[in-house]
Amino acid sequence: MRVLIVEDEPYLAEAIRDGLRLEAIGADTAGDGDTALELLSIHAYDIAVLDRDVPGPSGDEIAERIVASGSGMPILMLTAADRIDDKASGFGLGADDYLTKPFELRELVLRLRALDRRRAYARPPVRQIAGLRLDPFRREVFRDGRYVALTRKQFAVLEVLVTAEGGVVSSEELLERAWDANADPFTNAVRITVSALRKRLGKPWLIATVPGVGYRIDTAMDPVHPGSTHA
Repeated sequence: MRVLIVEDEPYLAEAIRDGLRLEAIGADTAGDGDTALELLSIHAYDIAVLDRDVPGPSGDEIAERIVASGSGMPILMLTAADRIDDKASGFGLGADDYLTKPFELRELVLRLRALDRRRAYARPPVRQIAGLRLDPFRREVFRDGRYVALTRKQFAVLEVLVTAEGGVVSSEELLERAWDANADPFTNAVRITVSALRKRLGKPWLIATVPGVGYRIDTAMDPVHPGSTHA
């Protein structure tokens, strides 16, 4: 899961971001509305966490634009305004949830996971490809009926690859979807994670490397699919 946090209090924004990362939730921060809209135009976020009172376009305006885009991205309003009228207006703008300050990080995590589950209902609950069975809700992976234990990052990478249904996913896209905007674009984290993931899944190798392009799930029955390499 990757979320955008729109919060103009730097210390709070950083605390939320760092806390979410400990829960394997990628998080980017924006201290004003203009930065938030720019990030939304570049990255595909799963959830937007909006403080209603930020400089530039307000959280309310950002919420309206998200709803108008038709993306279906869930919105969680995060604000000190706790009156019922404030909450009603927030929901009226299209918010899916509302959390007032001060709050416990654990509650925010629980609400984000709940929103992500609701969003995921539109997708098949279990994905299967090339003998691989991935359950995003139980966070379980089986290959040919054998349970495969994965780290959170390995699971996130595999989920992106499985969702592509055999299509090639670039290293840049994996870095964006499974990490966050602060990840070093020159890091070898993707290559290392894919290599470890491939070993966890076992032979015959299931993840093919397409030289100079990226990675994909090998849907062929042969251990090595012609035209691809396994690094």
